[in-house]
Amino acid sequence: MRASSRLWRHFDVWLLAAVALMTIAGIAMIRSAIGGNENLAELVPRQATYALIGLVLVFLTAAIDYRLWAAISRPMYLIAVVGLGFILTAGVVGFGSARWFNAAIILIQPSEIAKIIMILVMADYISRRQHEISQLRVLLRSLALAAAPILLILLQPNLSTAIVIGVIWAAMIWAAGARLRLLGTLIAVLAVASLVTLPFLARYFLTDFPEQRDFLFLRHYQMARIANFVLPDPEAQYGASYNVNQALISIGSGGLFGQGYGTGSQVQLRFLKVRHTDFIFSAFSEEFGFVGDVLMIGLLMFIILRCLRAASLARDLNGALISYGVAVLILFQASFNIAMNLNLVPVSGLPLPFFSYGGSSLVTVLIGIGLVESVILRHKRIEL
Repeated sequence: MRASSRLWRHFDVWLLAAVALMTIAGIAMIRSAIGGNENLAELVPRQATYALIGLVLVFLTAAIDYRLWAAISRPMYLIAVVGLGFILTAGVVGFGSARWFNAAIILIQPSEIAKIIMILVMADYISRRQHEISQLRVLLRSLALAAAPILLILLQPNLSTAIVIGVIWAAMIWAAGARLRLLGTLIAVLAVASLVTLPFLARYFLTDFPEQRDFLFLRHYQMARIANFVLPDPEAQYGASYNVNQALISIGSGGLFGQGYGTGSQVQLRFLKVRHTDFIFSAFSEEFGFVGDVLMIGLLMFIILRCLRAASLARDLNGALISYGVAVLILFQASFNIAMNLNLVPVSGLPLPFFSYGGSSLVTVLIGIGLVESVILRHKRIEL
């Protein structure tokens, strides 16, 4: 009992408080973003439910010794791969791709869960081979572990999530001490090989959607997003260019202090589309302005820094890599989503962590926070 109380004494309350504040703010922002739309009214209580489930999972995950996940990393990996494979034939199709399982009244997105599983799998694999990490065979084996889920996610198709897992793999390998020149060469070779081989794989597996196999392994709507980014149409009345134009207008109209919660004209008059998911940052910017953006980004960076702090305090490489992987996941998704809203990168479906609507995404990132807390709780030896 005494050992347990000493263990929880190390719990990072500041990290939990920041995460809880971001999650609550996200729910409030979703409520404002739907702007009284009765068809979307159920999204607010649904997101709140996912938030409560996720916060409970933070404590449950923290209570489990993170080192125990290493013992079941292989079964978890197999479950992730099988789930991603099965969704290609039995998944719910939405927005041009099959990404969800319909489980009773909720939708489960295996690709989101795969992010956390890959962090655990890669951390276990790398920590067992930390003295051989610069050897080519070790790098190739780690890449093979990441390649299977990446390929299956690409075939949904879900390019953005596949990129996230690829970034997590590269970041964790680099953090473990892999030589930068060897890692860079391997990534360059992979990029070229992908452009050559993936089109043939996609055409073989995606026979049900021949009209959308327009370029390489990308669907028509994905190519349209890239084309609209390279050659934007400022006069567009619909589509990706229109959405980005309205997002930029929303951000600009927020000014320094914003128009106020629930009073943004772009949001409330519904000029801004998908404002509760992809473009929730633009909705937030219109209502809270530049100052609100700085505070929100600052809070996100605080969460990331607390995760990196856990990595520095970890008692072993496995714990350090888990915390580092979660930090990379949050940093990359947040950076990409905000950059997308600012028209710095093509439009993608990557959510803004803790903010964008999406139960699977929210629960996944909260489980990641629970893993970080588990590492922090056990960074010192507890005497019985």
